[in-house]
Amino acid sequence: MSRILLVADNHYGQHCAQHLAPAFSGHHLSLVEDDWRPLESDDLLEGYDLLALHAIAGTCGNPLPGAEAEVQVRRWLEAGRPLLLLHGSSAAFWHWPWWQDLVGWRWVRPNDPAGAPASTHPIRPYRLQPAKSRHPLASRLQPLDIPSDEIYIHLEQVCPSWTIMETTTDEGTFPMVHAHHSPWGGAILGFLPGHAAAVTGHPELHQRLRCCVDWLLSAGAQK
Repeated sequence: MSRILLVADNHYGQHCAQHLAPAFSGHHLSLVEDDWRPLESDDLLEGYDLLALHAIAGTCGNPLPGAEAEVQVRRWLEAGRPLLLLHGSSAAFWHWPWWQDLVGWRWVRPNDPAGAPASTHPIRPYRLQPAKSRHPLASRLQPLDIPSDEIYIHLEQVCPSWTIMETTTDEGTFPMVHAHHSPWGGAILGFLPGHAAAVTGHPELHQRLRCCVDWLLSAGAQK
């Protein structure tokens, strides 16, 4: 049984990570909300097989994570370990300059330090569709109609990545699930769907996320 650490904020009272927890069934999940301390521990690297995030630093009344968290997260990545970025977590550590270039597609907050145009999230129903991609997950994930919820669009691509699932809106076609490898060989997967409880608690969304989690933990995910 794999050990997964999911560090989350309360996401403006939506508690998304709590609703997503069933997607991690079959693994030993440690879910921590509004607390950066697990990321500051020297035991992070040895204690877990997958690090998952559902947080944006400096939001939801939480302080920015400290310097020790930066040391341990960097150590995790440099060891080639897998990382799951849920919803807006590409901005989890937006204030660390080195982080911004690692996340594949970056959620850009207003007043971005790099001056990039802000990302947006219109709220309406949308359809998740597998992308035309050679990535093995693209053939395993089925289309899914999402009820009215945030659609993360206009993210900034910061490094090459596979688009695994996408959606097409009036604004264009945008990646919703994407994956790549860090410079140290660890798999990084971004899974953007899910803000409202009706979406994050949906068993069909859990099934798609579970496939992504299982891939991240598989030998095939390693570069």
